[in-house]
Amino acid sequence: MHGDDIIISRARENNLKDVSLRIPKGRLVVFTGVSGSGKSSLVFGTVAVESRRQLAETFSWFVRDRMPKHERPDADAIENLAPAVVVDQRPIGGGARSTVGTASEIHPVLRVLFSRHGVPSAGEASVYSFNDPRGMCPECDGLGRVTRVDLDRFLDTSKTLNEGAVNFPPFGVGTFVWQLYAESGLFDPDKPLRDFTAEEWDLLLHGKGFRVKRLNRTGSLGNNAYEGLIERFDRLYIKRDIDALKGTVRDAARRVVREEACPECGGARLNAAARASRVAGRTIAELCALEIGDLIGVLEGIGDPVAASVAGAAVARLRRLAEIGLGYLGLDRETRTLSGGEAQRLKVVRHLGSSLTGMTYVFDEPSAGLHPRDVDRLVALLRRLRDKGNTVLVVEHDPAVIAAADHVVDMGPGAGARGGEVVFTGTAAGLAGAGTATGRSLRRVRPVKQAFREPSGWLAVTGANARNLDDVSVRFPAAALTVVTGVAGSGKTSLVMEEFAARHEHAVVVDQSAITASRRSSPATFLGAMDPLRRLFARANGVDAALFSHNSAGACPECDGAGVIRTDLAFMDPVTVRCEACGGRRYRPEALAHTLRGRSIADVLETPAEQALALFTGDDAAEKAITARLRALTDVGLGHMPLGRPLSSLSGGERQRVKLAARLHRTGQLYLLDEPTTGLHADDVAALLALLDRLVDAGDTVIVVEHDLAVVKHADWVIDLGPGGGRAGGRVVFEGTPAGLVDAEGSVTAEFLRRSLGAGAEGAAAS
Repeated sequence: MHGDDIIISRARENNLKDVSLRIPKGRLVVFTGVSGSGKSSLVFGTVAVESRRQLAETFSWFVRDRMPKHERPDADAIENLAPAVVVDQRPIGGGARSTVGTASEIHPVLRVLFSRHGVPSAGEASVYSFNDPRGMCPECDGLGRVTRVDLDRFLDTSKTLNEGAVNFPPFGVGTFVWQLYAESGLFDPDKPLRDFTAEEWDLLLHGKGFRVKRLNRTGSLGNNAYEGLIERFDRLYIKRDIDALKGTVRDAARRVVREEACPECGGARLNAAARASRVAGRTIAELCALEIGDLIGVLEGIGDPVAASVAGAAVARLRRLAEIGLGYLGLDRETRTLSGGEAQRLKVVRHLGSSLTGMTYVFDEPSAGLHPRDVDRLVALLRRLRDKGNTVLVVEHDPAVIAAADHVVDMGPGAGARGGEVVFTGTAAGLAGAGTATGRSLRRVRPVKQAFREPSGWLAVTGANARNLDDVSVRFPAAALTVVTGVAGSGKTSLVMEEFAARHEHAVVVDQSAITASRRSSPATFLGAMDPLRRLFARANGVDAALFSHNSAGACPECDGAGVIRTDLAFMDPVTVRCEACGGRRYRPEALAHTLRGRSIADVLETPAEQALALFTGDDAAEKAITARLRALTDVGLGHMPLGRPLSSLSGGERQRVKLAARLHRTGQLYLLDEPTTGLHADDVAALLALLDRLVDAGDTVIVVEHDLAVVKHADWVIDLGPGGGRAGGRVVFEGTPAGLVDAEGSVTAEFLRRSLGAGAEGAAAS
């Protein structure tokens, strides 16, 4: 029956090539294919967007005008849709004020419990919220910690102001802020800070409430409000939350501050009244600090029948967190400190308690960041959603998730312009025998590497105690590829991204933080290739480089360089059409009239990275800069991507690889990579491993936090943490070669490694 299928007719979003498809409803359907093959365009850009758009049409005009607007996808028809719930890879927001308790909406239940049954009562539920002025600690504003400038890092008292005594680039020599101190006449700019009097020192750091005159760059006198160094830093950086800052400014600010528990609340975040209230002998902060598994036991022990009913509501939600393998977390854990896999599962759990049926749940690689042991739990959750009468659509690469599918849609055959077609539909067993890239990868058994690089030295971490790490001391081989693995919550990220990174500040860190993506940003702009490209065009044509920026002088006047014109029709669907003036190419005719080697700037930006490499072969510094960035893009498997493609149109995995490309090819480096295989097809993982090999062979040291067994097998050295998560983890279970890990006892990773090798595991280890 037609009603049993979602019917898509001739979908053309992004690289889709008139895709027509039937997707069975009430089933677990997995979409596979190499990265860039069109999976996300089909599932998210077509099915999910149209479902949300049609749902919005059921609301009144007043409501629709205040809802997110969704354009009609580029397809002839999409029929038999159900309301869609989308669980994508975007990080959980909220900054320092978002915790596992608030994101899972369990903390509000505990607040109700304390407002009704806490002794002594502090008042209504909002008084127990550290995000409400009535409940938050007045000293730290509910953050639980205070951040203060570390003067030993911030200032070099042996230097003068003119010599750069302030070790913070935004306040460095020549900046406006520096001029307030060095050119205001208040201080001798050639006097070392250590020779300042007590009065001068106080004025330099804390002075305020008056104005100073100084010479500005035009030679005239400026009249500016004076603010001491510490006063200004506190206002601009600490009070705005350093972690919410971007890029180099955030990194610079982190280097000159220290964090410590709030002296008033001791990290509890709450005021004195809320901290004094107890249920079952514990404060709300003490309950939130417990691991979820322990908290369940405490709440189940509450005897008062009325209090027990409220506690039961919290227990039901806590059990769902435990069921998906997050029982080792505490509700006070900040969401921004969660790994990608933990954040994904936290988003999934929000929907498990719903009694809605007939929905369409859409997941973007829910296995990202999961140890093979935890994938089984994920599959069970997806099946539970399906068994409630819902349709579950999953974009995924993990073989275990693919094997669990009721129906599989494989996209390809390649990426970008070479993709956008359905190359297989049917059962998971059928896909395993198909001749597609995914089918071949499912049949491939990768052996454990047997030849290992000799390290040029060792990089040590001693006494690591971040989060659940139990006084860990471990060595990482230099000029080698090390993989740190272990079940979720075992301490991998804490060891590498916190403890190791803190001891090796020169390391290039590629974490899982999201990159800013908009219609105006592209791989060329993000990688820094646009500036040298504009310079080449300007030099070849004798004009201003700004003419070749679609965000500046070169922008098409009709669409302002966007390439499209979007018309907001209030409560109706917005309409976006290609700009007729520039044909969607973003540039004014004067810019397109100038060429470089026979191509306009728009031609170059429409060229895939791997083809663009052939355009820039000269020894000019600008050409070398462009070539290095294009090579990085191809090395991470994005050679098919046009240089000017909007970052907003990329999948989560593609964005992560663009970020990876931006940090590579700095020779003689130490690289720390957090789950770089996120979003990668097995073929793309092989390309990534080849890239990591090239880095190590060039003398770099690469340390990877990873679950993908193909990466584990390829390592020179493996450090396995565990044996479990949370309190049951934080210890080194194994360190050695992958071949040694195969025979290791007490390691969950070793168990799954042996399974992946099949019957030949023993022989592989011994050969």
